[in-house]
Amino acid sequence: MVYFCDQIKNTIAWSALTLSRKTLMPLNKLHVPCDLPVETCIQVNTLLHAALVQHFAVNPEDDFCIVMRYAREDMMLHPTFLGPRDPEASIIIDITLMAGRTDARKEAFYSELRYKLQKIGFPPDNAIVFLTENNPIDWSFSRGGSVKKVLAL
Repeated sequence: MVYFCDQIKNTIAWSALTLSRKTLMPLNKLHVPCDLPVETCIQVNTLLHAALVQHFAVNPEDDFCIVMRYAREDMMLHPTFLGPRDPEASIIIDITLMAGRTDARKEAFYSELRYKLQKIGFPPDNAIVFLTENNPIDWSFSRGGSVKKVLAL
């Protein structure tokens, strides 16, 4: 347990020391239908993480993802809002990360992510993606308190 906490602290410290190149980790949540294969979820997270590293300078080691599965009747998604989609086969990609990316970087990220989804055979129109930005005070990984406090940001 202590080793794990030290490892997280070292990773966060590394991230803070290289903040100009790398930014602190995102937390990805994939909201998917129950019957979406595990392999597809892994592929989606892998390409999602690669796009975050490429466009948002995320530390390649900071890969945190939670897959949340829902019965189809519990995912009520509009079939045509801002573009067509198959509500029965759609997923929601929910990314929480530190604030600071430009609109241009976000647009490039969205384009790359949809391109990569297409490459693995997942229809990009069936992915709803949203970013929630916050600050170092909004994260805590240890008894030390917030990331802001632990890293003296």
